[in-house]
Amino acid sequence: MLIIVCYDVNTETREGRRRLRRVAKVCEGTGQRVQKSVFECKVDLMQLEELERRLLAEINDEQDCLRLYRLAESRGCEVREYGRFRSLDFDAPLVA
Repeated sequence: MLIIVCYDVNTETREGRRRLRRVAKVCEGTGQRVQKSVFECKVDLMQLEELERRLLAEINDEQDCLRLYRLAESRGCEVREYGRFRSLDFDAPLVA
């Protein structure tokens, strides 16, 4: 399944900036960055639960916002891209 992870972390404090880096690291380990705070992740159900658990451990519920969108591939998920971006083919070999 394809998951879109979006977050907005309050960076007014040093701790907020640290949270932002930690949230980004969790996402980088699972998917590809498509915008500054938006990641595409191709995961199975167990990986999704692990990703969600790790992200919830990093954010501050009172200051930050985290959204996970699950895109149903069975319905013909469509992504339109404009501008300069080079996406990864999740189904291609990792080593070229």
